[in-house]
Amino acid sequence: MEESSFPLRRHAPVKEWSPRIHYAQFQRMPTGHLPERRIYDFELLYVSQGEAATTMQGQRHGLSAGQLIVLPAGVYHRNEAVSSPDTRFLGIHFDFFDELDIQTEADMIVSEEHVQHHRFAHEAVADGFQPLSLQPVYTPTLACVQLLEQLVQEFTLRPMGYELACKALMLNILTHLLRLQQSRSRSLTTQYSGKLMEIIDEMERKPAEPWSNAGIAERMNLSLDHAAKLFKQMAGLPPNEFLHNVRHREARRLLRETDLSVEQISEQLGYSGIHYFSRLFRKHEGISATEYRKLSRVL
Repeated sequence: MEESSFPLRRHAPVKEWSPRIHYAQFQRMPTGHLPERRIYDFELLYVSQGEAATTMQGQRHGLSAGQLIVLPAGVYHRNEAVSSPDTRFLGIHFDFFDELDIQTEADMIVSEEHVQHHRFAHEAVADGFQPLSLQPVYTPTLACVQLLEQLVQEFTLRPMGYELACKALMLNILTHLLRLQQSRSRSLTTQYSGKLMEIIDEMERKPAEPWSNAGIAERMNLSLDHAAKLFKQMAGLPPNEFLHNVRHREARRLLRETDLSVEQISEQLGYSGIHYFSRLFRKHEGISATEYRKLSRVL
């Protein structure tokens, strides 16, 4: 079977989707390339720290921290850790219809000497949506990232009922990605998409700046309401919520990867004060920033 036959797709209503998780864990890869490969199932590969790239179907997709790529069944791809000394990933292998029996990690990787054509999984496609692998790179929301992390925890610890929990989490994750896809598709048709992308990229790089709805509207030369509406179509969130997600994601990273104090992190990210930052962090994580740092270093 030639690669041109892939990916295999099955149009099915969402109620027929029944994802099964085969593998889910945090990974660390030193700078360099992995060998080219293809897999029988699907993988969501999320970059939690550093930079990476995946070459697939003749195109090299660069991935920065906070981005995710969908690797479809049967498609040759080559992953690369770009940052030094390493890149950290979160990887989830799954199929859409519970159609594969995977016993070991090796069962997911295609042996080119013994290709089992009947084992390649199908990608689910629902009415009103494009296949997730069609434009494979996504920038998931904070809520989606938290679901990814929770799924890895469930799969790793395997408490009673973990398989059902993983299925529910995976359906939720796929829903988030499908909604991102729709928002992205709508926004690309607008005449302001280029300017919006510049603003969104700048917010990602400079979250501590005093961003406001009024300032964004002024840069786009639009009314406050129109600018906010277009921003939400592209980013999936209103400007203030998007900025909070970026700041919170960066706060989580700084707590995990640096020894900066909570107060220093609060100031560095543009929060009005440590008490406000601490209250928001606990609201979204359920634990304090200090507790989060301790827990992340244990895991």
